[in-house]
Amino acid sequence: MAEQRKTRRKTPRPDRKDGARDTLPPLRAVPDAPGPGPGTAAPPASSRHVSPELSPPCAATEPDGYSTQMLDRAIKAHMARFTRGVTPFGLSSRMFNWWVHLAGSPGKQLQLAEKAVNKATRFAMAHASPALSGRGDPCILPLDYDKRFDAPEWQRWPYNMIYQSFLMAQQWWYNATNNIDGMSAKDEKVISFVARQMLDMMSPSNAIWTNPEVLAHTAREGGANLVRGMQNLMEDWQRAASRKPPVGAEDYLPGREVAVTPGKVVWRSHLMELIQYAPQTDTARPEPLLIVPAWIMKYYILDLSPHNSLVQYLVEQGFTVFMISWRNPDAEDRDLGMADYLGAVEEALDVIGRIVPDERVHGIGYCLGGTLLTAKAAQMARDGDDRLKTLSLFAAQTDFEDPGELQLFISESEVSFLEHMMWDQGYLDTSQMAGAFQLLRSKDLIWSRYVHEYLMGRRQPMFDLMAWNADATRMPYRMHSEYLRQIFLDNELAKGQYRIGGKPVAITDIDAPIFCVSTTGDHVAPWQSVYKLHLLTDTDVTFVLTSGGHNAGIVSEPGHKGRSYRIAMAREDDPYTAPEDWRARVPEQDGSWWPELVRWLGQRSGKPKEPPQLGVPGAPDLPSNDAPGIYVHQR
Repeated sequence: MAEQRKTRRKTPRPDRKDGARDTLPPLRAVPDAPGPGPGTAAPPASSRHVSPELSPPCAATEPDGYSTQMLDRAIKAHMARFTRGVTPFGLSSRMFNWWVHLAGSPGKQLQLAEKAVNKATRFAMAHASPALSGRGDPCILPLDYDKRFDAPEWQRWPYNMIYQSFLMAQQWWYNATNNIDGMSAKDEKVISFVARQMLDMMSPSNAIWTNPEVLAHTAREGGANLVRGMQNLMEDWQRAASRKPPVGAEDYLPGREVAVTPGKVVWRSHLMELIQYAPQTDTARPEPLLIVPAWIMKYYILDLSPHNSLVQYLVEQGFTVFMISWRNPDAEDRDLGMADYLGAVEEALDVIGRIVPDERVHGIGYCLGGTLLTAKAAQMARDGDDRLKTLSLFAAQTDFEDPGELQLFISESEVSFLEHMMWDQGYLDTSQMAGAFQLLRSKDLIWSRYVHEYLMGRRQPMFDLMAWNADATRMPYRMHSEYLRQIFLDNELAKGQYRIGGKPVAITDIDAPIFCVSTTGDHVAPWQSVYKLHLLTDTDVTFVLTSGGHNAGIVSEPGHKGRSYRIAMAREDDPYTAPEDWRARVPEQDGSWWPELVRWLGQRSGKPKEPPQLGVPGAPDLPSNDAPGIYVHQR
């Protein structure tokens, strides 16, 4: 693809008078809570901030038809509990759309019939007799990432015949659900995804009698593996029914094994706690770091065990680090919206300005926290607020036009269905979110676990990242509806249509240099989608593409085996390079990208000096809990 120059026009900024941020509004915090455990009492409703900007979504504003709307809403809300939030209506319409277009394409039908005959002929020739099967190359090979049939037992008759017939059927159904004349690419992806899920469920690796590995293991153990597997299944079912974490997760408690970097909660509002980490060097860079994590999970993905904690690593490199810990909302928080979360970031910046006065801030956002911080940075640039010196984004999308396989679950029908469910309970529950993410990688997260833990009777050892992944949070009804509609479906942030304070914001207004990290195996924020930030900005962008997935690629401490990355900076006036061309041109380097972040921040920071004190000066009535605080314990 030929290179093209980025042509954008920045929106005019209002003039900013010197000292515009010198006088900060008075800060009011929620006082210390009674104890750092689950079930912590919430502050009174009168102390909660609810944004007046938008009316709650899906609210019936006209009396006509109100009762019928309520009937539809109640029925769909209860239906959503059985489908775990996945709409049957949108899927049914797409299935019908596929069937009609396929029925009206006799050429495609002829092609599929021809492929079926060719596959059957090739399969019959390869497996004409048991004596010949197992000699020569198989008639079809699994894809590189499909490890279900790698064991030597699968290459013996009749199991080689079983798994190869399954792979041929899988390939045929891919052809049957793609390249259908008249269907949109998105609808094709949805139908292909559904077909893949059905086939994965029927894989011969999932059944005892067609899986030679399970049969051999059962013969060696005399069936003891099946007894252990049944015990594992019953234990998991009981834990899920009682809403307990998975087996072994209790060995990774925040503040004990994970999230142990020393620090203090220096601010608490209803929506967030602000943690300031204690200095571990004699001097520190003058500019503090504010990390905004995603609100969909607990913050300590960036402060796991001491050996792989990004927070610990940054503090050891002489940075003053602040972290937002989001509250786990409940039904009473149903009307908290995106404006409230943006306001919490503003609140954190105000508090940091009290602790580290006259210094600009390095902003860091992870996943949805990066999207939130980008919107906030655009608003600050629009309003002439220059407190952000740099902006770092980890696995965070700013353009949602092509968000990868996650878009298969997000449509007008799906969002409406979720809104009915959230309206009924006031939030989106953790289990209702987990199902969609597991389906994206069902072979690894569902069926592989089923085979190993229930058929082979082998528990997968728990580790810190897995325990964190099970420690999910809820999302308020209003906020999640606004995010799905405005940011995801309508892509308002990338289009310059997203409104904060009643006026639209534009990412092109951001002039702070950006450090953007994406991962090669990200199913949530595909790196090609994250890379689109180059098209939305008029500032220097340092882009890092690292190995690993959405979480494991970010938790990539120095010394982690098998890690690699690519890094290159595009200056404001450089011509645009397409993502695949960028990947081909930028050399791959072994190791962790964390030192690159430290180097990049260091080049944009002042000379080290004495670290600031912990907490807001002259405010003895503010929270004084040790890190990780109390909100991280809410379930």
